[in-house]
Amino acid sequence: QVQLVESGGGLVQAGGSLRLSCVAPRRIFRDDAMGWFRQAPGKEREFVAGISWGGGTTIYADDVKGRFTISRDNAKSTAFLQMSSLKPDDTAVYYCAAAPPGGNLALRAAYDYWGQGTQVTVSS
Repeated sequence: QVQLVESGGGLVQAGGSLRLSCVAPRRIFRDDAMGWFRQAPGKEREFVAGISWGGGTTIYADDVKGRFTISRDNAKSTAFLQMSSLKPDDTAVYYCAAAPPGGNLALRAAYDYWGQGTQVTVSS
């Protein structure tokens, strides 16, 4: 069973920052695009950010543009989500996922593998 492992979540005040990490098996990470999604209580899981396998292309949901940055370290098989200027509305469980080349990274259906999630709570 492929396992992606997220870390870095926690409790932060509004306006603060957090950096999430996601470690994936090398055989998956070396070929796949990576993405971050989030799910707030009572809501659907939604796209946050995606990055191509080489890191040259990134996409973001409109409400995180300019505040969040996705990146990857291929040598360490790790993807990151740097979150700044956090708002209470950013409170959710954040999931990382891996997608084979060619899919629309903004869509859940493009991703084959998912992590268990890490909780991010932003207090006002």
